[in-house]
Amino acid sequence: MTDYFSKWIEAEAYRQVTSREVISFIKKNILCKFGVPSEIVCDNGSQFISDKTEAFCKKYNISLIKSTPRYPQANGQAESSNKIIINNLKKRLTSHKGRWAEELPWVLWSDRTTPKASTGQTPFSLVYGTEAVLPTEVVMPTARYGLLTQETNLAELNHDLDTVDELREAANLRLAAYHQQVARGYNKHVHIRMFKVGDMVLRKTFQNTMDPTAGKFADTWEGPYLIDAVVGNGAYRLSTIEGTQIPRSWNALHLKPYHV
Repeated sequence: MTDYFSKWIEAEAYRQVTSREVISFIKKNILCKFGVPSEIVCDNGSQFISDKTEAFCKKYNISLIKSTPRYPQANGQAESSNKIIINNLKKRLTSHKGRWAEELPWVLWSDRTTPKASTGQTPFSLVYGTEAVLPTEVVMPTARYGLLTQETNLAELNHDLDTVDELREAANLRLAAYHQQVARGYNKHVHIRMFKVGDMVLRKTFQNTMDPTAGKFADTWEGPYLIDAVVGNGAYRLSTIEGTQIPRSWNALHLKPYHV
């Protein structure tokens, strides 16, 4: 789980993830560390959209927002965090085969103390208002670590706390500019189809939606369907021609106009 602003990642190793583990994770790693979030964006995994998970979020007034199926970019922060964790684990496991669960805390620590291009700051500094003391600073003391006394350390901490709001505001402005830059680059190369309620469309066929008897000759598009509602951000709700609603929303990248 990743905080969208600070890019702070929380993760744990599980053999199996059920709604019970999801609820326990949120309690332990989010609520008891940082307080109650206003919303959580998740994919459509059964452990996230189960009645138990939804009831838990409702109890604490947390909005549980589900991303569009077959469109991982809708929850891009989680996808980015997963890549960071996996890539860094691969690097560490070259000398620690089979111990990825033990290496995970070090991977998280490394990421939390690395400045991000989007904010210009480390996740640690944006969360706690000061930079972490790194293990290397203890082994080979730096000026910051080796010359500190109790008095100077207290003065440094007070200064950091006094300026943390300015630090976060500057990071927020940089983050907004970064998102605009990324959006301009994306929009320059991608043309998103736009639909309105009542339009007839075809939906891209996926393995779990195609006719299992069709084999290799299965159609790559199915339908037609009607645009039943515009959800926003290129996502739409569909219904059959007879009026039966299709579960969840679908991204425009997986839809195309149907011409009679």
